Amino acid sequence: MLDFVQILALIIFLAVFVVIVVGKIHRFIPASIGAVLILLVVLLGVMRSPQAVLNVLNLSELGSIRFWVPGHEQVQSHGINWQTVIFIGGMMVMVEGLGAAGFFRWLCLYLARLVKYKLIPLFLTFMLLSGFLSMFIDSITVLLFLASVTIELARTLKFDPVPFIIAEIFAANVGGAATMAGDPPNIIIGTAFGYTFTDFMVNTGPVAWAGMVLALVFFYLCFRGSLSRSEKARIELRGAYPEPKEAITNSGLFKVNIVIFVLAILLLITHAQTGISVALIGVIAAALTLLAARSGSSHLLKRLDWRTLLFFIGLFVIVGGLEETGVLKTLAEGIGNISGGNLFWVTSIILWVSAFASAIVDNIPFAATMVPILSSLSQSAGLSLPIMSWFLALGTDIGGNATPIGASANVVGTAISDREGYPISWGRFLKYAAPAMIMVLVLIHVLLIVRYF
Repeated sequence: MLDFVQILALIIFLAVFVVIVVGKIHRFIPASIGAVLILLVVLLGVMRSPQAVLNVLNLSELGSIRFWVPGHEQVQSHGINWQTVIFIGGMMVMVEGLGAAGFFRWLCLYLARLVKYKLIPLFLTFMLLSGFLSMFIDSITVLLFLASVTIELARTLKFDPVPFIIAEIFAANVGGAATMAGDPPNIIIGTAFGYTFTDFMVNTGPVAWAGMVLALVFFYLCFRGSLSRSEKARIELRGAYPEPKEAITNSGLFKVNIVIFVLAILLLITHAQTGISVALIGVIAAALTLLAARSGSSHLLKRLDWRTLLFFIGLFVIVGGLEETGVLKTLAEGIGNISGGNLFWVTSIILWVSAFASAIVDNIPFAATMVPILSSLSQSAGLSLPIMSWFLALGTDIGGNATPIGASANVVGTAISDREGYPISWGRFLKYAAPAMIMVLVLIHVLLIVRYF
């Protein structure tokens, strides 16, 4: 049975979840309010534990050299996961620099010209581009520019951009599952348990890209008819296509930002060997981008998505409160009892529950909630933490594809499409994304069983 303080913490957590799912206000607001209630009402007011507040805020680790350069030691994080917050913030700055220089728009237009603006090759190319870039850049950012360029091309080439955007969203989430830097749930899991970029590439990468191949085939079969009809119906507009070079706002800055981007990727890939943390990599990428921008650095900082960073901080505080009050330990024991402590059943439950839960609620808060549960399961039942982590990462990332609110990339992509006059209804999204999600998840489950059991 849960005691009063646990029930109170759980009520705050569920209330925040409900408000986030409803989506009437930006999610950082309920997350921030919930965090304040957890700290002041639950931990200080009821528990009267200043130490619990300090544990959740976790500010002391910022002054530790092991936070920035952990070497080859595995350092697990509790409370606010500052590694995640700082890394995402730093990468946001770098991506803003790339966007301001015209890199993303140039890349999309260059690939469009490469396939001679033919719709089916363009459709498959943009799906692959979405998946590939999401391995290294937050999938939210990928959809921000890719959806906008897709709509620009749709107006020029006279086709319906909705099939493109649905497929790009799906590809972004699947591609993001392949690495630690892709989807936010992976960043949360990796930084919490001290996994490296290579750990994800080796364990989730091949499985995710097998799912990507299946997704490519599925969406091609779904949309080839409508795309072929659009290809035949549209009027040839020779010489009216946008030129890739038109996207570059500053050629010097364009080249410098590409170098910074490549450096950040190299640092991520090799951080297990160099011993530097992902937080430090985020700081390096942001600092170099701001130095390159010089007078434009203030503009980049103004465009930084502070609300998303506040959402992460508030979310970590709420989950930390659940951990401090023992709620998550109780949930972990419940999962252990249901599965009988069998790793096969535990991982199967994690994969499918996380997938369907992430289809209903944003996969970021779900992943943050599950991290301490996995840690507790590992300690109490002696189950493999890495194997459970890979199942959780793939379940949340792939499951988030099923609905327009399942992942942040979905919300961003559908919002841009709606704003530009191409609304994507829940029915149309579910018609294609939900069956694709289930098919890909079945394939991934089979591949994971073959590999680990």
